[in-house]
Amino acid sequence: MDLNLHLVRYLVAVVDEGHFGRAAEKLYVSVPALSQQIRKLERTLGVELVDRSAHPVRPTAAGHRFLAEARHALAAADRAVAAIEAHRRELAATLRLGFMSAAAGPLVRRVVDETRREVPGLSIRLVELPWSRQATAVRDGFVDAAVVRPPIADVTGLRLDVVHYEPRIAVLPARHRLAARETIELADLDGETHLTDDDADPAWVRWWSCDPRPSGVPVRYGPSVRTMDEMLEAVAAGQAVVITGSFVADGYRHPEVAFVPITDVEPCPISLCTRAADTAPLVVALRTAARVLHPEGEHTGT
Repeated sequence: MDLNLHLVRYLVAVVDEGHFGRAAEKLYVSVPALSQQIRKLERTLGVELVDRSAHPVRPTAAGHRFLAEARHALAAADRAVAAIEAHRRELAATLRLGFMSAAAGPLVRRVVDETRREVPGLSIRLVELPWSRQATAVRDGFVDAAVVRPPIADVTGLRLDVVHYEPRIAVLPARHRLAARETIELADLDGETHLTDDDADPAWVRWWSCDPRPSGVPVRYGPSVRTMDEMLEAVAAGQAVVITGSFVADGYRHPEVAFVPITDVEPCPISLCTRAADTAPLVVALRTAARVLHPEGEHTGT
């Protein structure tokens, strides 16, 4: 037997009001229509549920027993619907923000904090992404936005809002001839072996290695690494050097590695990457936060 909860709500209204007319008014239906629906429920159950001769109307003995359980069923149904509505609200107020490294945490937190000033109570789910997925994860909807670093090989359908410019540094073995310098120039690294990443886009490797060099000296590549920890260990062992963002020096430490700023290399733009056509209010709030963090920041895409 399938129980129509809509009819059960009609029965509860009649019993609670003690009067078909008042219940019909409360339910925005006519009295004949309400009476017909109660009869339909009674036929389904095979018993009379209300004593229509009583004033006020009251449940029969069968009706008493039925209502004791039916009210629990209605309450459970209401809770189930409320749970779905809460889920919808959570989805509507939750952003999935991608990031590439825990060392970028301070900047990501600034973006999150500024966005929450725009949208109090906003829930943001942080999703760590591999370097190769920093843009494609946004394009295919895996995340709503991501904090990304160049180069992005394909910006089709994406919008990049600059939120910060980060100086670039050289990561050197602590015993390296340049390790004690306060700053260096790019030409100081000519002839050095640089780390690479065989799994990364070659354009990404070349951009971070400043290849080609203004001096014309070819960049020589050595071991391939995949993670920050592998990078630091390879540098500490004297296998190669690497050029990266200053966030690495802020977030990582190694007793046998030195971080030295490079003075004549353009800083790395860090951008908020979103889908260009996405006009969802929470994504717009993210873009607004990006402008607050870097008012002069340009954006690419529509």
